[in-house]
Amino acid sequence: MGSDKPAGMWRRAFRGLAGDQDEQDAEVLKDFAHDCGARSITGCHDREMVTLYGTLRTITFSPRGGVPALEGELYDGTGTVKLVWLGRRKIAGIHPGSELIASGRIGVVDGDRVMFNPRYELRPTAAHG
Repeated sequence: MGSDKPAGMWRRAFRGLAGDQDEQDAEVLKDFAHDCGARSITGCHDREMVTLYGTLRTITFSPRGGVPALEGELYDGTGTVKLVWLGRRKIAGIHPGSELIASGRIGVVDGDRVMFNPRYELRPTAAHG
């Protein structure tokens, strides 16, 4: 039992460090979003034209009604939005970890924020690394 105590302390310390890093990453994303004039995802409303900045967490290929669709989850430090490019199977430079500015009309589908066929600009990911 005595040997479990130090291991538990290390696990708690590691979780604390990981949480701090996640919070730091979120703050950096929020700062970059503000600097480029982007809105926070959580501050967006249904049917509003917006510009967002964030990091793509995931990319999936999910056909919609027989039409190819590339979907990405964009995270900006405040929340997420699903970016959907209809008619696309892949886009050069669009992959998990890509940072981008996306512009378009945001909608809410089944309670989730979604932006279809956004205009986008890829940003260098090393900007805050």
